[in-house]
Amino acid sequence: MTDTAAKTTGGPLAGIRVIDLTTVVLGPFGTQLLGDLGADVIKVEIPAGDTTREIGPSRTRGMGSYFANLNRNKRSIVLDLKRKPAMDALWRLIEGADVFVHNMRISAADRLGLGYAAMAARNPRIIHACATGFRQGSSAQESPAYDDLIQGLSGMAALNAGPDGAPRYFPTVAADKLTGHVLASMIGMALFHRERTGQGQEVHVPMMETMLNFMLVEHLWYGTLNEPEKGLGYPRMLTPHRRPFETKDGYLCVIAVSDVQFTKIFTAMGQPELMQDPRFCSVYARGQNADAVYGALADGLKTKTTAEWSAALTAADIPNGPANSLPALLQDAYLKETGFFQPTQHPVEGEVLVTAIPARFSASPPEIRRLWPTLGEHTEEVLREAGYSDAEIGTIKGV
Repeated sequence: MTDTAAKTTGGPLAGIRVIDLTTVVLGPFGTQLLGDLGADVIKVEIPAGDTTREIGPSRTRGMGSYFANLNRNKRSIVLDLKRKPAMDALWRLIEGADVFVHNMRISAADRLGLGYAAMAARNPRIIHACATGFRQGSSAQESPAYDDLIQGLSGMAALNAGPDGAPRYFPTVAADKLTGHVLASMIGMALFHRERTGQGQEVHVPMMETMLNFMLVEHLWYGTLNEPEKGLGYPRMLTPHRRPFETKDGYLCVIAVSDVQFTKIFTAMGQPELMQDPRFCSVYARGQNADAVYGALADGLKTKTTAEWSAALTAADIPNGPANSLPALLQDAYLKETGFFQPTQHPVEGEVLVTAIPARFSASPPEIRRLWPTLGEHTEEVLREAGYSDAEIGTIKGV
């Protein structure tokens, strides 16, 4: 059998059905990853729709760009879960599903009867996944949480402090999106476990611990030795000089780690003698003198243009590149080469631009099968698949 013949269509999660009750960013980002990898994601929305539908530019009300980038490869159905026929329909969908995902408060899910114990009683193979702000079972379990709060509580905002020392949020929803990635990954691990054992299970991912696990890899520092009084935080990451370097006509990102790389950079700067400086001569020494190292680079790189430095450093095999603005990304030669931005036609929005799925699978390639849905676009389709008649669907919809 050839490699081409061996490929399966739709991605590695083809055939997996996900019932998605998530909203805003964290949950929808995670379930979109599952959809990109082939899962049939049924996005259950309240009659008013996910709030992100109203955020960002669109040609049609409720199809905002924020929503667009979180909800491709999904089918949207509207169920008013305050009504018994709609809740009954949700349960029928759950009974035939592989994964159920929500990011409600745990008590809210329990009040709706959608906790793991109740669900496992009706579908023992279900993967019941939930992401909330704080650890399940903790005193903070029911506390509300959004990205800004977790960035602040986890210490990320303090790490991003401005020149005045005041904490600043990163200008992206880092906590939501990273936790969404982890949520999708943990669901995949639970599905793998089920494939081996036939056993479903509950998965809970807390935002706070997820961000700390991410951030403290380098910043726990002396805390790793249980000596926090000696300092927390990786000095190389905290020096104010660690930023894109100013050149004659712009800014250049440069990273060197090894002695060989620093020798090449200092030589290109016309200052090879800097490698004899006891502050710069080894990995350990540079780690202890991060401010001085980055200060020397900042001074040296001001002497040429961005293009001149890029040519010299690329020839020396030193990682480098311009500090792109958001508009510059759309013209980036590498991204054009890889086709990361893909112009396509949306059935409602017309000509749109979508981003490619980053991962590649040789045997089960993922694909963008659907663009973001209109509110309730697939309600009748999904309910018919579940065996409901047109009359029953009208009752479920309340019409």
